[in-house]
Formats: sequence, C-alpha cells, structure tokens
Amino acid sequence: MDDSQLLRYSRHILLDEIGVEGQQRIMQARALVIGVGGLGSPVALYLATAGIGHLTLVDHDTVDLTNLQRQIAHTEARVGQPKVESARQALLAINPQLQVTALSERADAARLDALVADADVVLDCSDNFTTRHAINAACVRHGVPLVSGAAIRFDGQLAVYNPKDASSPCYACVFPPDADFEETRCATMGVFAPLVGIVGSMQAAEALKLLSGAGEPAVGRMLMLDGRSMGWNDIRLPRNPDCPVCAKPH
Repeated sequence: MDDSQLLRYSRHILLDEIGVEGQQRIMQARALVIGVGGLGSPVALYLATAGIGHLTLVDHDTVDLTNLQRQIAHTEARVGQPKVESARQALLAINPQLQVTALSERADAARLDALVADADVVLDCSDNFTTRHAINAACVRHGVPLVSGAAIRFDGQLAVYNPKDASSPCYACVFPPDADFEETRCATMGVFAPLVGIVGSMQAAEALKLLSGAGEPAVGRMLMLDGRSMGWNDIRLPRNPDCPVCAKPH
C-alpha cells in the first residue's frame, strides 16, 4: 500500500478486525456482482469505496427512468445506457484506482461457470430464480462464497452460502430447484426505495467480512426484514443432505 492508499483506507485500517492485512486482502480480491439494479448499486458502490481489487459487473439491461427511484448508481443523464457502463462510471468517479470489468449481457449457466471460477466472492443481486440457481450451482462447483440478497415491496432478505464450510447450506437447500415459487418483480409489485439500499449495503458488508477475515459472516442464516416495522427475523438454515446441488460429489 502506498501513502495515498494508507490515507484513503485509514478508517478500515484503524479497525482491529481489519487492519493493514485485512485491507490488503480486500485490495487483492476479485468480486463478481450479478445485477446492477436496486441491490447491485449499493453493493458495487460500497465495494468500490472499500478498495476491492477487481469488480466484475454483469447485467443485460439499460438504465430506465423508473430505475432512478432506487438504483443509486445511475443518473438521469445516463438513461438509455447499459447499466454496467453507467455503474462503471459511477464507481470510477469514487475510486479511480478500481479495476472494473463491465459485461452487458445476460449470463447463462456456462458463462456464469467461467465468471465464478475467477472470483473470490459472488454477490447475487439478480431478480429471478433461474439465474439464482445457476449462480449457486457455479459457486458450489468452484467453492466460492455466495452472498444472496432479495427485496420486494417492504420485505428484504439476506443469506450467505459458503461451500468451503461443511455445515453451510447452499441456495438450493433453501429454495429447491424443482419447487414452484412464484416470481415477483418490482415492475408489478413495487419496492420501497431505501429497502434495496439496506439489503445491498448488508450484502457488501458480508462480502467484505468474508474477504478480510473480519467478524463472523452470516453463513447458515436467513436475515429477513419487514420494512414496515423495521423488524428483523434471524432464521437458521440447515444443510439438506439430499440437496441435488451441494450433496453431489464435485
């Protein structure tokens, strides 16, 4: 770390749980963010401010006026731009030292497999079960921790799945691939603007804890927020010994 980096990240370095070594681990790490909308915006912004070494953003969508109510990485001047390019501009404005790979594409299972293999942590900020299951399968296959977030209306949730932890479930343990879950979208159900900021910021925090070694990541837990009352529920998630994803030999 040079003098400017020591100054920039001094508030992290002052924390006993992070220090110089933890900050260096953050600066050497590679994070993969799938989805740069409501959740992905605060995730990417906080990882950038924290000095993540390399950030890969994946999103096939473009910035729309309706996004600006909650997707804080984007601006009205960038309506119509690919979200990953809009976010890249926002991140580099905050931290010019950041390395950003912006992929404006809808990543399928094969593409995700390659991207996850090159990451130290994956943050799922997507909005559909097909993508979530593809991300989870790739994380299990390559042993990469997954930080998953979701938000709709006034309800948010956060969970950390770590294939390196023998007691940790995977996403498929909790949401089986063959289950009939109803897809819900912000476009039809609505979402309380600060809610995605709360959940996304927590996703970034969990990722930074995993990378730096600070604290105790929320592995094997589902944190559920009712934004109407700001009440939290903390549910323990057991591993499914018959899970079709993580119970298979790899």
